[in-house]
Amino acid sequence: MQVLLIVLSIVSVVSSFIAKPSTVYRQPTRVYENFGFDFAEDSYANTPDLIQGEARYKQWVQKVNDNSFLNRRYNAIRRVRELNLLQATVDNGILSKLEKNGIDLVTIEKLLPLIEDLGLLGIAANNQQLLINGLAFFVVEGAPFLLPVLAGALEVGPLAFFGTSAALGAAEYYLIAEKVKLPLVGLEAGTYIGLLLVPLATLAGGLGVALAGNKFLTEQE
Repeated sequence: MQVLLIVLSIVSVVSSFIAKPSTVYRQPTRVYENFGFDFAEDSYANTPDLIQGEARYKQWVQKVNDNSFLNRRYNAIRRVRELNLLQATVDNGILSKLEKNGIDLVTIEKLLPLIEDLGLLGIAANNQQLLINGLAFFVVEGAPFLLPVLAGALEVGPLAFFGTSAALGAAEYYLIAEKVKLPLVGLEAGTYIGLLLVPLATLAGGLGVALAGNKFLTEQE
């Protein structure tokens, strides 16, 4: 009996030093567009169900105005015809100069399996709106000015693209090193103009490498 009392006393003493696990309760949270403020309007209460969500909103806008900016798609084929870009391509000798650098239909045909393996076609299919309204717009509208420049670069060869890449990279370095500010707004020019310079420099350098590599392989054959 004494042994039992001793054991119980030891257990009671030890248990008093052991912290009881605390139970943590997580409050359920919901995200509202009014950020939970009482004085802000509840968008879900004030917005018709017809236009809630991006998909429903686009469908509703399409019914109201079938030529709205939200759903409008840039007509690249029509603009190519209006700007007469095919004839401009021929007049600038783009195709003949590409062949001079070793790029012809056979070369392009060899690239098709690589494009498929990289999944570029799927990426393009999933981003049609962005590619057509964004990339295609700038390429097509800028083509009348870019085609003569491209023709001159192809005439020179890969060195023209390497030089362009180096010049753009040097310009970006200068903007960053000198901490140039954009006029009127005072923002860092190296950061914001760099969003244009860096991709262009990379693209020019990549084209130079591709032309040089393709020309080397063509000469080896």
